Amino acid sequence: MLAVFILYLAITVFIAWWYSRGEKTNSTFILGQKKFGGPALALSERATGESAWLLLGLTGHAYSEGISAIWVALGCVLGIIFIWLVMAGRLQKKTDQTGALTVPGLLGKSFPGAEKNIRLLSAVIIVFFFVFYIAAQFSGSGKVLHKTFNLDPVWGILIGSVIVTFYCMMGGFVAVVVTDVFQAMLMIFTLVVFPFFALMVATSNDIHLLQAIEQAGTSHLSLTAGKSGMTAFLFILSGLSWALGYSGQPQLLTRMMAIRNQHDVKPARIVAILWTLLAYAGAIMIGLFGIGFVQNGYLGSESARLADDAEKILPVMVMMFVNPILAGVLLSGVISAMMSTASSELTVSSASITEDILHRTFRNAFSDKKKLLLNQLMTLVVGVIAIILALTLTETVYGLVSYAWSGIGSSFGPALLLLLFWKKFSRAGVYASLITGTTSTVIWKYFFEASTGVSERLVSFIAAGLMALLFSVLLPEKEQKITQLQQPRSCCPL
Repeated sequence: MLAVFILYLAITVFIAWWYSRGEKTNSTFILGQKKFGGPALALSERATGESAWLLLGLTGHAYSEGISAIWVALGCVLGIIFIWLVMAGRLQKKTDQTGALTVPGLLGKSFPGAEKNIRLLSAVIIVFFFVFYIAAQFSGSGKVLHKTFNLDPVWGILIGSVIVTFYCMMGGFVAVVVTDVFQAMLMIFTLVVFPFFALMVATSNDIHLLQAIEQAGTSHLSLTAGKSGMTAFLFILSGLSWALGYSGQPQLLTRMMAIRNQHDVKPARIVAILWTLLAYAGAIMIGLFGIGFVQNGYLGSESARLADDAEKILPVMVMMFVNPILAGVLLSGVISAMMSTASSELTVSSASITEDILHRTFRNAFSDKKKLLLNQLMTLVVGVIAIILALTLTETVYGLVSYAWSGIGSSFGPALLLLLFWKKFSRAGVYASLITGTTSTVIWKYFFEASTGVSERLVSFIAAGLMALLFSVLLPEKEQKITQLQQPRSCCPL
């Protein structure tokens, strides 16, 4: 099993190195210069979007909560379908029109005169929340390697994080996408194949899954976790609110920005949606099978440890039921989820610092070569900060991802949706969305979520959307600037 895992790491680094050869430019490092087709970018987006959160967080959530976890899964699936069916084509067109390399750049270039301030504010928000998101992935790698090889969690975090940071510095966007494609295949293998193994084990041992789930607790067999009335409604709404954040995640939307043309959008949609349906069904089933095995005593002493950390249910089951070679492949799929997401967020963060902060602050001070070197340096800096957070924070992977997801999604989601679909959206609305999404996430998370039972994902997105609409109405754009942006001046004076 260790040999298979080492082979996986070697293949990942080799793929990143092979496709990163040759002369690189800053734009290639950030967005790949339209080198990839739609299906490749769709797989990259899915590998990026489904991190340790899916293979550890959601499987652990289903194991600890039962079938009520379906609302979280459904919210995510709806969000993914929405961004691919509704936003992908418009983002590709908008990127071609503006020449933007980042999501902050896309927002900034849409409002001449406010570009610098919008990009600066956007970049600060991205870097702030992404270090928590990246730390969650590094923490997840520590959990898996500790459970699999009895490796100290500190060393587990360092191994995964150092490799990710290294190949991101080496090849940027190109290295991330090619490794994402490989990792997406491993992830889907784990999420599709292992539930079948679990089903075979359960059937051969006469384990009745629904009965076992009910034995774990009456609420485990309830779609509302035993809640009723308004509390049940808010519980369902909280789970579905995961859908809202997808519309504002830069690490996902940059894949759509990088699509070569409109013709490539359709096959990308098909690949992304099919992958998502299979992956989420598999993750929920793994968690539910975990309940069945624990209730019937098939995980032995590990059951007590799972009471303290439900997010280890997948690696525990793999170690228990699968031969070492296949276990190495399956657990490599788990590590792939973390590495693909962390790598994408590292490149987005470094691009935001260099392209949207340093380059805008010190305009024309850096040559393309210097900007490339700065990008690589910032990748290292963000990686080190995330490693420190992963080693010091005690929050679960699920909790860290929920917090970062809410902050980023609530800040950028309303702004991007209004930019793409509402002609009267103004720069004041952009500022309102970014500031409200960030502040409401932080405030609600630490002061109101526990007492109300309503997630910061829902409250902050609604608040940011309402403020963006309000300020766009109160402080509209000047008519001539809107006209100039939407209707480029003709070369003919007539």
